[in-house]
Amino acid sequence: MFYVYILKSLKDDKLYIGSTNDLKRRLSEHNKGLNRSTKARRPFEIRYYEACKSEDDARTREYMLKKDGKALGQLKKRISESLQ
Repeated sequence: MFYVYILKSLKDDKLYIGSTNDLKRRLSEHNKGLNRSTKARRPFEIRYYEACKSEDDARTREYMLKKDGKALGQLKKRISESLQ
């Protein structure tokens, strides 16, 4: 399985969107500061994830959420309680 995930920084309350094949490992990497783009914003909590059968599907969904404000806006509206 492959996952698209949304993390929330407990430091600045901003969201981070990513994809991985191992959700627990990836969260650990973010919280250990092994990702350059999130190192200064740790610690993180997982607020949402979607499972996909293929890596291509997960990457496509990640791209849509990052680049299409409408897709992310619709998701935020649907899961607003989880993102608080």
